[in-house]
Amino acid sequence: MENLNVYAPRLIPKEEAFAPGHRACIGCGEVLAVRLATKAMGKNVVVVNATGCMEIIASQIPNTSWNVPWIHTLFENTAAVASGVESGLKAMMRKGRIPQEEINVAAIAGDGATLDIGLQALSGAMERGHKFLYICFDNEAYMNTGVQRSSSTPFGATTTTSPSGKQSQGQFSWKKDMPAIAVAHNIPYVATACPSYPFDMMDKVKKAMNVQGPSYIQIFSVCPTGWRCAGDLTVRLGRLAVETGVFPLYEVENGKYKMSMDVPKLKPLTDYTKLQGRFRHLTPETLSQIEAKVVEKYNEIKAKANGEVCA
Repeated sequence: MENLNVYAPRLIPKEEAFAPGHRACIGCGEVLAVRLATKAMGKNVVVVNATGCMEIIASQIPNTSWNVPWIHTLFENTAAVASGVESGLKAMMRKGRIPQEEINVAAIAGDGATLDIGLQALSGAMERGHKFLYICFDNEAYMNTGVQRSSSTPFGATTTTSPSGKQSQGQFSWKKDMPAIAVAHNIPYVATACPSYPFDMMDKVKKAMNVQGPSYIQIFSVCPTGWRCAGDLTVRLGRLAVETGVFPLYEVENGKYKMSMDVPKLKPLTDYTKLQGRFRHLTPETLSQIEAKVVEKYNEIKAKANGEVCA
């Protein structure tokens, strides 16, 4: 297994850009991801936040958990607002209204606001070449509004709008490959990350902030409430998602794939699914079908990283 330098000594900022006192659920993986990502972003950043869990739990009037400039926007236009902020800052610097300095822009949203409702605005922003980082915190459903399916919900998972029953085994479609869609826009940097591997995730956020142009990171965010799992399993499930191939860690720099962690022998899918109530209804046959798809996709990404197939 490739060494991610998980235990290498690092200097991590003690200051919290995303402060305690929010109202997230116990064991929320997304909060952990946001906390680590904002530490990597630094202080000189404007965060544009789509409607969703992080907006709700961190902006209860008259309080806020945000210690950096923060804008709440709608599900559908997060990337458009981030584009406007980036363009506005450049214009004000050009006209001498604010000092010439590096001010980064980061757009953050869940999978529903990214893969579904906000895809049009994100595609446009990437095509125009705005310099900003877009982070999708992927908890694989619309968790804030009641655990409805999104196009990031894995095949077979049960949600309130893809329930299991006599006529259905849960989610009926395979997870949309949003990183591949981002890569297809020919942007400088695309990556996947998981807070269970914190240094890898923070390194990728730092790298993404420094590229000249759009960057996209999809961060795996365990949701104990929506996944019906114990709150103390968040970090473990994130690791199992990587070790089973469910969520491979890789990056794509200027079209070139690189595995962040190569798992020579993937763990059985059931090591991951058996800990979550959303998969409890699945038959061994269906789990085998899902595992075959997971392995196929993992090998496809690995082949791209090895230069065996054209990316």
